[in-house]
Amino acid sequence: MHRRKFIHAFTAGAGAVAMAGSLWQAAAADEAGPTASPYGPLLPVDGNSVALPQGFTSRIVARSLQSVGGITWHAAPDGGACFADGAGWVYVSNSELPLVGGVSAIRFNADASINSAYRILDGTNLNCAGGATPWNTWLSCEEIFRGRVYETDPYGLNDAVAHGAMGRFKHEAAACDPDRRVVYLTEDEDDGCLYRYTPAAWGDLSHGRLDVLCGTIDAVYWKEVPDPEPAVLETQTRHQVDEALHFDGGEGCHYSSGVCYFTAKGEHGVWAYNAVTNKLVSIYDGNGTLDGVDNITGTTAGDLYVAEDGGDMEINIITTDGVVAPVVRLDGQSESEITGPAFSPDGTRLYFSSQRGHSGDKAGTDGITYEVTGPFRH
Repeated sequence: MHRRKFIHAFTAGAGAVAMAGSLWQAAAADEAGPTASPYGPLLPVDGNSVALPQGFTSRIVARSLQSVGGITWHAAPDGGACFADGAGWVYVSNSELPLVGGVSAIRFNADASINSAYRILDGTNLNCAGGATPWNTWLSCEEIFRGRVYETDPYGLNDAVAHGAMGRFKHEAAACDPDRRVVYLTEDEDDGCLYRYTPAAWGDLSHGRLDVLCGTIDAVYWKEVPDPEPAVLETQTRHQVDEALHFDGGEGCHYSSGVCYFTAKGEHGVWAYNAVTNKLVSIYDGNGTLDGVDNITGTTAGDLYVAEDGGDMEINIITTDGVVAPVVRLDGQSESEITGPAFSPDGTRLYFSSQRGHSGDKAGTDGITYEVTGPFRH
């Protein structure tokens, strides 16, 4: 389980697109190390305490406990995603607060001005990361003992729904695989698991089967979790299947072109599960500029963007040819973490938050939500 190498043998397999193949083949040639960013070096910090490459700019779109779009922006902003909304878009953001967590949303006009903001989930507990669905809903995950997954409406029209069949455990992130019609789920425990949820009907997550990844790194398979909703004193999901693989601190999760990428903060690693070939490898093991791996997202160009919890407070790119390099760095926020990276639908704007901002206040009252605009590869 703890063999963490930067792709020495992994191929995308038949049916996977060229993007995945180019990443694995290039990475197999050498181990990751300090490499030049495709965007060039970071320049000195701007007026928002953000260091960016040439041609990129930043702005602050929201601050915790301050007004934005007609609401008070939540404390402790965490996982997020963007959704198309006519000529504009919506950015949703979880709140990792106990008891009053939930989710807020900002609606942007076509020119990126803020149209409005509103709540789409209230009264939940430590909403950490999550994932977007192909039918344009946001899965908001509770990172608590026996936490739930809530399906929310980014447009604020429909009530949120909890899906117990997706498991009661310390949820972190979710990633939908429309090709196999399943949802991958990470678990933030020091012996957490990777799960796969297969709904009875794609587009309806209310009923289905929860499996856990099992075996060894060299030979993985899925096995059903006997009781996805165990009571408090019953055996929890990650301990119900003896053959289950365990990961130290499961965090972000992102699906693209047959591959589910997920991070394990305790291992400083980024993993890749190839659903086409049923293979699992580590594509990054801490041997580079990326540290404190946490939330992860990607672009249509095939690049991954991984946010740091601590470390140098950076978002690093992992390119399709194996380059690992910082693209964003926050200055003077070492007691915070970067959360919720997500691209606008056209790929030109990257949204994310500093959960605790400059003060490092553990209640997240100094959270800052940013937008970075520039010539991203997409």
